[in-house]
Amino acid sequence: MRIYDIILKKRNGEELSKEEIDFVISGYVKGDIPDYQMPALLMAIYFKGLNKRETIDLTTAMINSGEVIDLSKIKGIKVDKHSTGGVGDKTSIVLGPMVAACGVPVAKLSGRGLGHTGGTIDKLESFSGFSVEMSENQFVRNVNDIGIAIGAQTANLVPADKMLYALRDVTATVDNISLIASSIMSKKLASGADAIILDVKTGDGAFMKDTDSAFELAKRLVDIGTGMGKETVAIVSDMEQPLGNAIGNAIEVEETINTLKGNGPEDLIELCLKLGSKMLMLAGVAKSEKDAVASLKETIDSGKALEKLKQFVKAQSGDPRQVDDPTLLPASNCELDVVSEKQGYIEKIHAETIGRSSLILGAGRETKESEIDLAAGIYLHKKVGDYVKKDEKLATLHTNNENKMQPAKEKMLTAYKFLNSKVAPRPLIFGEVSEDGVVYYKWK
Repeated sequence: MRIYDIILKKRNGEELSKEEIDFVISGYVKGDIPDYQMPALLMAIYFKGLNKRETIDLTTAMINSGEVIDLSKIKGIKVDKHSTGGVGDKTSIVLGPMVAACGVPVAKLSGRGLGHTGGTIDKLESFSGFSVEMSENQFVRNVNDIGIAIGAQTANLVPADKMLYALRDVTATVDNISLIASSIMSKKLASGADAIILDVKTGDGAFMKDTDSAFELAKRLVDIGTGMGKETVAIVSDMEQPLGNAIGNAIEVEETINTLKGNGPEDLIELCLKLGSKMLMLAGVAKSEKDAVASLKETIDSGKALEKLKQFVKAQSGDPRQVDDPTLLPASNCELDVVSEKQGYIEKIHAETIGRSSLILGAGRETKESEIDLAAGIYLHKKVGDYVKKDEKLATLHTNNENKMQPAKEKMLTAYKFLNSKVAPRPLIFGEVSEDGVVYYKWK
């Protein structure tokens, strides 16, 4: 078998066999296939695509390139949740304690942020001393003892994905549905979950800018999960504007704490209840979405979710006092209010532009080597549909580097679009995809 023949075959639009796909992935990870040939195959896949069977075989080969986490010692059905990334997306930190408080084990491996999208691990490290590095035994023990653990993805988990993504990133082959789906699902399936709930973002701040593409990706992700024997459900949700009001790290953790106290923004609560209800149903602890939502709300009303967050933070060497008193979280020494230069109803807030502004302030990474300012970020005082007067406060910027304030402010102001008449905001949730098919919700 030769890589040349496989490249030619896919270039001509032919279907690759499982053996050929295994040969490619195994050979590339071992170093037998050179970097100048692998990009040629990726480009052929980009233009000719992979069918459902090829995509599943690619995902399987990528999983087999490294270790697979064994969570069989954890009691109960493990349901993992994954988001395709966005701005202000702190749902995992809200959901984890809520779902765990309902008796469903949360065993999650998460990543760090890169570019304008934030990472769960970075946000959690806003808690003093919080550690995502732990042995597999400790990880399992934490889940069995308190119901939740969130760790960092190990270097040995799906190494093929890291190698392929590095090539895709520099060869303009990132945005291919099959390659995206294989990348996401290989990591989720190697992480050992019994069932998977996916939050596929669509809109300005998401990777999939339009809803049709988001549903196409959602379908492919569900195809892979169910094709490999895991019950998988995808929710398509909005990322045209940031989720919630806080964008950053410590500032998002504070919003998470407020949400678990019952004082969170409506859009964040709505999305968490939708995703959480699916997790409870997949785990078999709720028969209907209505029952699941009631159980999740009760964890907030009773304080159980907040207490679970404290247990989780303490178990991973963080300071639980910061849950009781969020003012102990990292705080910036520079703040600046961004006021509106116009008057009218906010028609649009470009989520990606807000994310880029947060990046300028130091809340994210331009490269994997960049250092994060945990206190940097943005708090939005107005969202789409709100009326704003001239010189009224739109947002507050936070950073520890005063020189970053003005460029971030200038970038921020370009994110807003105004109208004289009130506009209805886009729906937060567009629909869901499961093995049974696609359900499109009534769009506002």
